[in-house]
Amino acid sequence: MGLPNKEELEGKWDQAKGSVKETIGNATGNRDLEDEGQRDQAQGQVNEKVGEVRRKVGDAIEDVGKSIGR
Repeated sequence: MGLPNKEELEGKWDQAKGSVKETIGNATGNRDLEDEGQRDQAQGQVNEKVGEVRRKVGDAIEDVGKSIGR
Protein backbone atom coordinates (compact mmCIF):
# COMPACT_ATOMS: atom_id res chain seq x y z
CA MET A 1 0.00 0.00 0.00
CA GLY A 2 1.42 3.36 -1.05
CA LEU A 3 1.48 6.55 0.92
CA PRO A 4 -1.65 8.72 0.86
CA ASN A 5 -1.67 11.14 -2.05
CA LYS A 6 -2.58 14.82 -2.11
CA GLU A 7 -6.28 14.18 -2.75
CA GLU A 8 -6.55 11.76 0.15
CA LEU A 9 -4.88 14.21 2.52
CA GLU A 10 -7.00 17.13 1.33
CA GLY A 11 -10.09 14.96 1.74
CA LYS A 12 -9.20 14.15 5.31
CA TRP A 13 -8.50 17.84 5.98
CA ASP A 14 -11.87 18.85 4.53
CA GLN A 15 -13.61 16.26 6.70
CA ALA A 16 -11.91 17.55 9.84
CA LYS A 17 -12.60 21.18 8.93
CA GLY A 18 -16.23 20.34 8.17
CA SER A 19 -16.64 18.56 11.47
CA VAL A 20 -15.39 21.63 13.34
CA LYS A 21 -17.70 23.93 11.37
CA GLU A 22 -20.66 21.65 11.99
CA THR A 23 -19.94 21.48 15.72
CA ILE A 24 -19.54 25.24 16.04
CA GLY A 25 -22.64 25.86 13.95
CA ASN A 26 -24.63 23.46 16.09
CA ALA A 27 -23.35 24.98 19.35
CA THR A 28 -24.08 28.54 18.26
CA GLY A 29 -27.34 27.84 16.47
CA ASN A 30 -25.83 28.90 13.13
CA ARG A 31 -27.62 26.55 10.73
CA ASP A 32 -25.73 27.91 7.70
CA LEU A 33 -22.35 27.10 9.27
CA GLU A 34 -23.62 23.68 10.33
CA ASP A 35 -24.78 22.96 6.76
CA GLU A 36 -21.49 24.21 5.34
CA GLY A 37 -19.65 21.84 7.65
CA GLN A 38 -21.75 18.92 6.48
CA ARG A 39 -21.03 19.81 2.84
CA ASP A 40 -17.30 20.07 3.56
CA GLN A 41 -17.36 16.64 5.17
CA ALA A 42 -19.21 15.10 2.24
CA GLN A 43 -16.83 16.66 -0.29
CA GLY A 44 -13.88 15.52 1.80
CA GLN A 45 -15.14 11.94 1.74
CA VAL A 46 -15.49 12.08 -2.04
CA ASN A 47 -12.00 13.54 -2.48
CA GLU A 48 -10.50 10.94 -0.18
CA LYS A 49 -12.14 8.07 -2.09
CA VAL A 50 -11.03 9.49 -5.46
CA GLY A 51 -7.50 9.71 -4.10
CA GLU A 52 -7.63 6.14 -2.83
CA VAL A 53 -8.79 4.86 -6.22
CA ARG A 54 -6.04 6.77 -8.04
CA ARG A 55 -3.42 5.44 -5.65
CA LYS A 56 -4.66 1.87 -6.04
CA VAL A 57 -4.68 2.15 -9.83
CA GLY A 58 -1.15 3.55 -9.73
CA ASP A 59 -0.03 0.70 -7.46
CA ALA A 60 -1.60 -1.85 -9.81
CA ILE A 61 0.11 -0.32 -12.84
CA GLU A 62 3.40 -0.36 -10.99
CA ASP A 63 2.91 -4.03 -10.08
CA VAL A 64 2.18 -4.92 -13.72
CA GLY A 65 5.30 -3.04 -14.80
CA LYS A 66 7.40 -4.94 -12.27
CA SER A 67 6.01 -8.31 -13.38
CA ILE A 68 6.68 -7.53 -17.05
CA GLY A 69 10.22 -6.48 -16.23
CA ARG A 70 11.09 -9.90 -14.75
